[in-house]
Amino acid sequence: MNSKRSWVIFAVAAIAYISAVLQRTSLGVAGVSAADRFHTSAAILSSLAVVQLIIYAALQIPNGVLIDRVGPKWLIVAGTAVMVAGQLTLAFSPDIGAAIVGRVLVGAGDSAIFISVIRLVNSWFSGRIVPQLSQWMGNLGALGQILSAVPFAIILHQAGWSAAFTSAASVALLACVLGLLVLRDRPASTASEPRPSFAEVFARLGPTLRRPGTQLGFWSHFVTQSSGTVFSLFWGFPFMVSALGYDPSLASALLVVIVLVGLVSGPVLGLLTARFPTRRSNLVLGIVVMMAVAWSAVLLWPGSPPLWLIVILLVALGIGGPGSMIGFDFARTFNPPRTLGSANGVVNVGGFTASFVMMFVIGVLLDAQHNLGWSANLYDVGAFRIAFAIQYIVIGTGVLFLLRARKRARRQLEEDEGISVGPLWVALSGAITRRRG
Repeated sequence: MNSKRSWVIFAVAAIAYISAVLQRTSLGVAGVSAADRFHTSAAILSSLAVVQLIIYAALQIPNGVLIDRVGPKWLIVAGTAVMVAGQLTLAFSPDIGAAIVGRVLVGAGDSAIFISVIRLVNSWFSGRIVPQLSQWMGNLGALGQILSAVPFAIILHQAGWSAAFTSAASVALLACVLGLLVLRDRPASTASEPRPSFAEVFARLGPTLRRPGTQLGFWSHFVTQSSGTVFSLFWGFPFMVSALGYDPSLASALLVVIVLVGLVSGPVLGLLTARFPTRRSNLVLGIVVMMAVAWSAVLLWPGSPPLWLIVILLVALGIGGPGSMIGFDFARTFNPPRTLGSANGVVNVGGFTASFVMMFVIGVLLDAQHNLGWSANLYDVGAFRIAFAIQYIVIGTGVLFLLRARKRARRQLEEDEGISVGPLWVALSGAITRRRG
């Protein structure tokens, strides 16, 4: 544990996750090009991204079960191979139907990667460094978004659709080969239990789903990750280019802001998570409030919001990404190691479920406003204001369920370990009193 070999495993796992994020977000900067290539409505066009997320979310728990059964290495190898097939299908798709098939394959392959690399982190490292490394894994994976926003976008605009998506597929192929040659499920020095049968794994799934800590992780991921995913994965680029009139190169650069902020805020959140484990949910709620304030300022701004306000929004969304990693820390601390793959799969469903719901509804609302004559064009600033407001309903619902799960998790923590977690204001007032004393 925590050996030199552990860091090699971490590096290769990070490459696999960087590749997965590149494949996932490549369509985000190709949204305008996709509209020109396939000549279809906003709702149908958004289905390219939505179907990818639906497949991703639907396969999280099955993939978690497979991780507990066959190990994370083979899930990473298979997942990257399927993403290669998906991107090549998209690269040469003649119509929207073939493109959707390609994104289905990308979503299926992508669904296996993140929970597998998180399982590798938990298998190869121990101690308080684990939540920090989980944050770093999420941050390093976000470099894939930079690859899609800069080199992929350059290839797309200079060499064309097929060349861009073929180049993205080549990165997934590299990750597949490295994973096959280098990755191992656990250190050879650690005692390994016999592989459980599928019956045993499925028997453990029910208690995993019922644990309040698993549910708390699900809703934490639901409320923090989804808004940034919707913006960066699909609707942010059309919003900035078509509604706000930004140059495509500026819009691509602005999407990188989300990644850079995540690289800075992720380690900080990892330290806070390790330092204040009983206050992790307060971090989650604080991040949600921050994103809600930023979105409110953008959507209520009269006319087109200024560039500096868009940057503030992107900063908030950038913090939301690593904030979602706190959900996996809930899964880690409330579940035994033998069910961690399934628990991580459950948590990872959260944000992507919220994302595909909001992503599709945004497209429907944009179409509806244009068809009713409420907006001058399909991607009008006013139309986006109404469409983006769906986030308040979806994420607000998630916050209510998060508070309910937190109450149950704290009750279980007190019953099992005798640790009572009071309201934050009580803890703060007590700390102030002790400091004055």
